[in-house]
Amino acid sequence: MNQQFRRITFHHNRDGVDMKISAIQRDGARAPFLFLHGFGSTKEDYADFIRQRAFDGHPFVAFDAPGCGETICSDLSKTSIPFLVETALHVLDEVKFDRFHLVGHSMGGLTALMLAHRHPERVISFIDIKGNLAPEDCFLSRQILDYPVADAERFFDDFIERTHAAPAFSSALYAASLRQKVRAGAVRAIFESMVDLSDNGDLLSKFLGLPCPKMFMHGEEFKTLSYLPHIQSNGVRLAQIANCGHFPMYSNPPAMWSAIADFVIEMQ
Repeated sequence: MNQQFRRITFHHNRDGVDMKISAIQRDGARAPFLFLHGFGSTKEDYADFIRQRAFDGHPFVAFDAPGCGETICSDLSKTSIPFLVETALHVLDEVKFDRFHLVGHSMGGLTALMLAHRHPERVISFIDIKGNLAPEDCFLSRQILDYPVADAERFFDDFIERTHAAPAFSSALYAASLRQKVRAGAVRAIFESMVDLSDNGDLLSKFLGLPCPKMFMHGEEFKTLSYLPHIQSNGVRLAQIANCGHFPMYSNPPAMWSAIADFVIEMQ
C-alpha cells in the first residue's frame, strides 16, 4: 500500500487575485479522486485516503480552498462558490486529472456540484457529503443573515461560540479549530454565496441531472431532510452515517470511508 502523499503548492492568479494554493497529492495508475473540504475544514480531512486499502493505486488531490487552511489569497472578499469552482478547475489542470471521482463535503459539496454541472463529462462519480441541495441546508451559512454583524471578526467570534454550544455530534470539536482554519475576511463571501445558491440555484435539479453515479452521505441527525426520499427514488444512493451529524470525517470516519469505498468498488 502506498502510504505517501506529497505536500505541494500551486501559484495562481484569477481575476487579479493572487493565490498560493496548498495541496496534498498522490500519483497512481487508476482513476483519480478530487476532494473538496467544507467550510471550517482543510485538505487534511481527506489525508487518510491513503490508509484505505480499497483505494490503492488511485491518485488523488485535496487542497485548501482560498481563505482556508494554508492557502494564501490576496483578496478574501472574492471567495464565493463560483470563485472556488474556478480554483478547483485550476488545481485539476495542474495535476492533469481529466476525468475523476469527485468528493465534496458541505461547502465543498456545493462547489463540487457546480463544477460537475459545468463539466459533467469529466466526473466519473459524485460523492456528496451533506453538500447544499436546498434552503434547509443553510443551518450554518444562513447565520450571516440571521445574525447580522458588520464587523467580520466579531461575526466570526460569535459564530464560533454558537457552533461550539450546538447540541450536535462533533460541533465543539469543529468549532475549536475554526479560528485556525478560516480567515474571518472570507466568511461573508462564502456564506452569502452558499445561501444565494441554495435559495435560488435550482440545486436539486442540477444534482439529479448529473449523468454520473451519485451518492449523498449524511449523518443520522439529518435523516429527516425533506428531499432524501426524492433523490433516492431518482437513483441516488443514500449513505446514512451512524453517531454523526454534519461531520462524518470527525464523528465516524471509518463509516465514511467504508461507504465511499463500497460505492466506488461497485462501479468497477
